[in-house]
Amino acid sequence: MIAPGTAHQGVRLGRVSAEARAGYRISFRGRTGRLLADAAGLAVFALMAFPIYWMIATAFKPGRDILSLTPKWFPAPFTLQNFEDAIARPFFLDDVKNSVLIVGGTVLLSLALAFLAAVAVARFGFRGRTAFIILIIGVQMVPLNALIIPLYLMLDGVGQTDTLAGVIAVYLAVVLPFMIWTLRGFVANVPVELEEAAMIDGCTRVEAFMRVVFPLIGPGLVATAIFGFIQAWNEYIIAYVLLASPENQTLTVWLASFTTNHGPEWGPLMAAATLTGLPVVAFFLVLQRWLAGGLTAGAVKG
Repeated sequence: MIAPGTAHQGVRLGRVSAEARAGYRISFRGRTGRLLADAAGLAVFALMAFPIYWMIATAFKPGRDILSLTPKWFPAPFTLQNFEDAIARPFFLDDVKNSVLIVGGTVLLSLALAFLAAVAVARFGFRGRTAFIILIIGVQMVPLNALIIPLYLMLDGVGQTDTLAGVIAVYLAVVLPFMIWTLRGFVANVPVELEEAAMIDGCTRVEAFMRVVFPLIGPGLVATAIFGFIQAWNEYIIAYVLLASPENQTLTVWLASFTTNHGPEWGPLMAAATLTGLPVVAFFLVLQRWLAGGLTAGAVKG
């Protein structure tokens, strides 16, 4: 005969053992899930990073290795001839200058206009405000290719095709909606009470905004500038359609000159693509912490 206390203790131990097994299963499933998620993330990263690696590796390979039927994963022997050929291509320096002028003008002008529009939308109530916000969102859904012909006809009518100013004007129309929407979130996140306190201390409304609010939305301005820079630097179809003269084209259009009637010149093309991508990578690496923090802050509040 089993004593009552012993039986109760056995039941309790059995219950604890069952709970421990259940906890172990949950912990095991959690670790397995994390491992699978990490593996999936690494696979996606490898899938996206491999083309970039192959482009850079090909840029340093001699021609015989590039066209070899047996792929070589590493550039051996190492050569800079492809970069020399790319830089020696006609209009390289002209197209670098054009890209810098177009992208710089687009980013600076779009930041100024988007900032003023974002302040108006976030701080002031006016008739048509809701319709304006809906328009900003809706414009971003229109495919860019559908606007190429109307944009060309408009610029041709005012004599601005094949000019840097015409391309900058089109780029402004492309990047402004996103920049206004993003900056609106940053401005809305700054409490109005800060401006009111500054105005009580003797500042005008403009002074209060510039001295109090403007420094607080600095990360948002940087994050928005990065997106405007990347979009304008990488754009191809607008520059290709609007800029006919080789001396007026951008680097993205210049890359097309490496595709001839005999096929692509793979070595110089990969070297040119690597050179074209370096400014974007450098710009992003320098300002990435503002990009991450700025997007998070701007998305918190509408």
